[in-house]
Amino acid sequence: MQTRHILIAATLIFSACHKEETVHISDAHISVGQTITSDTLSGAVKGTLAAGKTYYFRTDVTINQGDTLLMQAGAKLIAIGDGKTTATSPQITCNGTFISLGTADANNFITVADSLRKPENIGKGYWGGIQCGAASGDVIIKWTHLEFAGGPAGPSADPAVFAEGDPRNLITYTNYNGHFILEDSWLYGSTDDGIRILHGNVSVMRNTFEANGKAGGEALNLKAGSVGDVAYNLVIGAATNAFKVSNSGGGPVQTKVYLYNNTILNCGMRQVKSGRGGSINYEKGAQGKIYNNIIVDCRYGMRITPDADTTHTTYNNQFFYSNAQTQIDQFYTADGVGRKQSNDIMGAATPESNAPMFASYDVNQFDFAKNKAPLDISAMPFTIITAQQYDFSLLPGSPALKSANADVMQAQKTVPQGGLYGATTLQPSVDMGAYPSNGSGNQHITSSLLSK
Repeated sequence: MQTRHILIAATLIFSACHKEETVHISDAHISVGQTITSDTLSGAVKGTLAAGKTYYFRTDVTINQGDTLLMQAGAKLIAIGDGKTTATSPQITCNGTFISLGTADANNFITVADSLRKPENIGKGYWGGIQCGAASGDVIIKWTHLEFAGGPAGPSADPAVFAEGDPRNLITYTNYNGHFILEDSWLYGSTDDGIRILHGNVSVMRNTFEANGKAGGEALNLKAGSVGDVAYNLVIGAATNAFKVSNSGGGPVQTKVYLYNNTILNCGMRQVKSGRGGSINYEKGAQGKIYNNIIVDCRYGMRITPDADTTHTTYNNQFFYSNAQTQIDQFYTADGVGRKQSNDIMGAATPESNAPMFASYDVNQFDFAKNKAPLDISAMPFTIITAQQYDFSLLPGSPALKSANADVMQAQKTVPQGGLYGATTLQPSVDMGAYPSNGSGNQHITSSLLSK
């Protein structure tokens, strides 16, 4: 097999790396630097985790500034920790560039031992997640399972991100000038937020977020200086919001997020603070466009607070459903400035009207009228906080078909597009939700834990 050697300039794709990486392309795989031969990682790491190999780490590992760690398709990275202390819940510290190039046929895994990959371990936070520094390079993750992070932060954690003892996120990204690309991946069972973007250019496409946050936390939390597109994601069973978009903290770049064609179910039920949590939340100076989302059985629907940048925020074509009157009354939250729009679909203002008609998910399997928030996670069956083997595509006759607006905007595309290292950022669909009838949206039909 012949191998070509290509130098990729730092400014082309590894935007925050300050030296060139040697990239090797063969018929089957791409690699960066040297292939890592030890099956146990520790200290500073760079190079390639080989296809089909399993690697382990029980202490913190660091990708230094200017270095790259790449996972080939089918690689596994197993954290060995118990989540009880900072020292016993190791993290990946990324000050360089991290790339995980799983494929549909060969997923990658950053998780725990198979014996711990069980629904009853949701929220236990066995490891410390991927924590990126303010000058880190790009993070590019495709077809990858990220599971069970959330161990407590230590005294040396960045105080702008975590206080000592806070649960760490599956991923935290903090570079204003960097690119964060997450595609076709699963984020499962985090103790708090699945992902927190403090700053950066983002494309979050076609992912599945399951049971993020044990008692609080968002699936995706976007803060000051987050700019980009979030679409075709499935979010089920988040503790607080599916998507929280805020410009809190200020800074040189205003948060501007286009949020469209997502399917959101059963979120917000574990947040103990009243008035918080449910599906989509824009606040504190954030702006964006919000269209074509399906919101089902969430504690709260759309929340646009008075301090959001309402002048530059537009929204319409949302689909709402609930089997509980308390949720119906909050399709647009009482404490927000959002109001029903001309092309929203709500049906009659009574429970169980206007079902979205998913192919194989029963929207009434759990009675939210009898089981009111806040609920402990133990009171929520796994069947309503994880994706199981549900098919969230829309049956013929669904009111959500051909009810979206595909022309209202173009994706911002703030990250590089195409190829192994670029995003495949999709435009809005004519159908609502993450699973349009042309098959171009979310490709997942199983929960993260059903893949090995």
